[in-house]
Amino acid sequence: MEVTCLLLLALIPFHCRGQGVYAPAQAQIVHAGQACVVKEDNISERVYTIREGDTLMLQCLVTGHPRPQVRWTKTAGSASDKFQETSVFNETLRIERIARTQGGRYYCKAENGVGVPAIKSIRVDVQYLDEPMLTVHQTVSDVRGNFYQEKTVFLRCTVNSNPPARFIWKRGSDTLSHSQDNGVDIYEPLYTQGETKVLKLKNLRPQDYASYTCQVSVRNVCGIPDKAITFRLTNTTAPPALKLSVNETLVVNPGENVTVQCLLTGGDPLPQLQWSHGPGPLPLGALAQGGTLSIPSVQARDSGYYNCTATNNVGNPAKKTVNLLVRSMKNATFQITPDVIKESENIQLGQDLKLSCHVDAVPQEKVTYQWFKNGKPARMSKRLLVTRNDPELPAVTSSLELIDLHFSDYGTYLCMASFPGAPVPDLSVEVNISSETVPPTISVPKGRAVVTVREGSPAELQCEVRGKPRPPVLWSRVDKEAALLPSGLPLEETPDGKLRLERVSRDMSGTYRCQTARYNGFNVRPREAQVQLNVQFPPEVEPSSQDVRQALGRPVLLRCSLLRGSPQRIASAVWRFKGQLLPPPPVVPAAAEAPDHAELRLDAVTRDSSGSYECSVSNDVGSAVCLFQVSAKAYSPEFYFDTPNPTRSHKLSKNYSYVLQWTQREPDAVDPVLNYRLSVRQLNQHNAVVKAIPVRRVEKGQLLEYILTDLRVPHSYEVRLTPYTTFGAGDMASRIIHYTEPINSPNLSDNTCHFEDEKICGYTQDLTDNFDWTRQNALTQNPKRSPNTGPPTDISGTPEGYYMFIETSRPRELGDRARLVSPLYNASAKFYCVSFFYHMYGKHIGSLNLLVRSRNKGALDTHAWSLSGNKGNVWQQAHVPISPSGPFQIIFEGVRGSGYLGDIAIDDVTLKKGECPRKQMDPNKVVVMPGSGAPCQSSPQLWGPMAIFLLALQR
Repeated sequence: MEVTCLLLLALIPFHCRGQGVYAPAQAQIVHAGQACVVKEDNISERVYTIREGDTLMLQCLVTGHPRPQVRWTKTAGSASDKFQETSVFNETLRIERIARTQGGRYYCKAENGVGVPAIKSIRVDVQYLDEPMLTVHQTVSDVRGNFYQEKTVFLRCTVNSNPPARFIWKRGSDTLSHSQDNGVDIYEPLYTQGETKVLKLKNLRPQDYASYTCQVSVRNVCGIPDKAITFRLTNTTAPPALKLSVNETLVVNPGENVTVQCLLTGGDPLPQLQWSHGPGPLPLGALAQGGTLSIPSVQARDSGYYNCTATNNVGNPAKKTVNLLVRSMKNATFQITPDVIKESENIQLGQDLKLSCHVDAVPQEKVTYQWFKNGKPARMSKRLLVTRNDPELPAVTSSLELIDLHFSDYGTYLCMASFPGAPVPDLSVEVNISSETVPPTISVPKGRAVVTVREGSPAELQCEVRGKPRPPVLWSRVDKEAALLPSGLPLEETPDGKLRLERVSRDMSGTYRCQTARYNGFNVRPREAQVQLNVQFPPEVEPSSQDVRQALGRPVLLRCSLLRGSPQRIASAVWRFKGQLLPPPPVVPAAAEAPDHAELRLDAVTRDSSGSYECSVSNDVGSAVCLFQVSAKAYSPEFYFDTPNPTRSHKLSKNYSYVLQWTQREPDAVDPVLNYRLSVRQLNQHNAVVKAIPVRRVEKGQLLEYILTDLRVPHSYEVRLTPYTTFGAGDMASRIIHYTEPINSPNLSDNTCHFEDEKICGYTQDLTDNFDWTRQNALTQNPKRSPNTGPPTDISGTPEGYYMFIETSRPRELGDRARLVSPLYNASAKFYCVSFFYHMYGKHIGSLNLLVRSRNKGALDTHAWSLSGNKGNVWQQAHVPISPSGPFQIIFEGVRGSGYLGDIAIDDVTLKKGECPRKQMDPNKVVVMPGSGAPCQSSPQLWGPMAIFLLALQR
């Protein structure tokens, strides 16, 4: 015989609250990083000021149900409304080592599908101060009819900063100003936006030859220190002057070694020399040492402008430029131009004809051309003219004109380009003139007007050119939205008329134009044709994956739709269930002609028909798959994160309870939820406690609630919640709950601060004291801490429990004070009672004071309680009555005694309305700490939350 017993512990009633808790998102931006200043009082704009190089951290606090998703975006500044392309999907935005370019307006957008999204913004102002730059300018003017000259010096100090910098000028160690010295003038030039200050030394005097310092400051904003730069002015101070060892234009042959010297002819202080090249950097192998630039074995690609610059911050930099030209020739081309006056496009006897020849050369103007006919130099005559620099042709082009073309002018003409006396090979181009020389025609070969290939394959587009000579073929795209060819160029030349494409993609589909070039052939209107490229690619379908929920017994229609593909049609569709092939569904006659989707109908959802369905769609090029997960299981619960004060702590027991609230997502989509399975597990632990929670019919938007009890302070827990229907388990939702101590005005309910949360219940360190209180527990104690003072654990005796204490070791001194200030409370009663535990153990214990700061008329601190001296290694409790006359704060003040064995601690601070207990706690009934010789009260074990234990007894 078997007996089964069901044991329920810590059962708290289950609640269902109202309907319609779905709420649109609301957002608020708070800062949590290294902010210098956050201006909260400006209604129109919030400004977050941070130092360059620090860490920016912004948090977007959101409310709304379901839990809103957060997206961070940024504009370049207040003038731009466009978001940057990159976004951060997180409630916390963190930027390490922020740069000045990352300043601007940051937007937090929170949305949860209910109502309109919430958008909040804050402007981030990045503060910085660069090193200042100081330049000196001098002027000399004649005074009183050239009897003497007056010399004026301008010292110009420039800096980049945010906010605008303040400038201080010094001569030696003395600060300069208008009022102290008539010989100086300090002003800000126009159009400098506060980034420049000029020190003007008028009619230079002997005492003006000195060291001058420009000190810039942003007034220590964000802790940015001042910076300074110094310049020594002498009677020899002068701007730099240069001269070159070569002409400004230097023409050399390829392969030669080039050396250019840049010589200083003046400047004090001694100028710095620097070589640069434009465009691009100095050639590989070039060596710049001081004013000497060496380029070994120079090549044509090394041509360009070489700049030598001398700077000494006096006057303007001196600059000399060498235009280095390395002789070279390439790209010899010719053109045949029929009689332009008669607008002819053919060669005809009795009409004029012009042959042109051009090469790309460096230097272009040094190229010489020579014409030959049938291998012999062409002789000039009245009918044969050779011209240079034809205005209708590219610069430095040679043309041979045949006037009134005769039969005897037919022949082979050769144009030769050369650099006289230079070791550069000649270039030549040949053209034949005869009755067979005809302009080109272009066409697409039969069957090649439309080219169809599969994506990823090579493709070849072809145009045929006829004529003599045959010019190159130029390819381009006709589509306006795709003006560039796959090579990235707008125009591509092919000598044989074939455009070869490797690994084509779908975006290469379109119309391509082929046309004849106007060089290396007839200089006439281009002939053109077009080729259509069709790139076939596998289908794209939707949905790629879909979760289909339906109640048991109800029908379901699954549809897989073709979005795009080439060809744009479904050739075949195959359905599978759990990997097994299904028989083809019946074809609808209307969809058979041009099918763009495939359908499968399930008459009723059952446990057997639930599972994964796959539709494989093909268009003869490839296939794509739609996945459907069909089931009757319930959707996951939606945890409610906006519960006010969900944590409720319990004095002395170090336990807390948590109000867990949620709604059910789409409860009407499936069968009604019968119950929930709740699992609670302490983080870093393996065992979980499980509870079944029965419910009545759950409506959409209905807020469900359950109270978790006997949770241990300050541990966090993972909560898992799974709905159950007649189908079985639904989708599970999980969340982490953390212990947080509430910050409330005192009321009749318990309001105890255990200091288990980092926010320490809103208490703050006083900024006017000597040092701070410290939050710690037995696990975070310094192992080298002073013995024989301070508590080993908090009041609960657990190593995880936190308390506040003052560390009195060095560098603390006698009389140093640490103050811990509570939040501001609104007085709603005449009497209050402050209860707390204190630990004062050590032979150097000073004093522990409790003060009340009244806020009704300014800030006034009054002593309410004080205790001094060693009270033993025990926690003791004090009850202090107070009667504030208005808004107030309580202050715990620890005073350091005569030595380092004087640590004082407090824990479990409670503020309640009403009078204190008349009977104070017996000092002998204290909490004795471990190791003091007396036993501790054992801590209760965690039986909750709401555990179900199944005890099986067998006989």
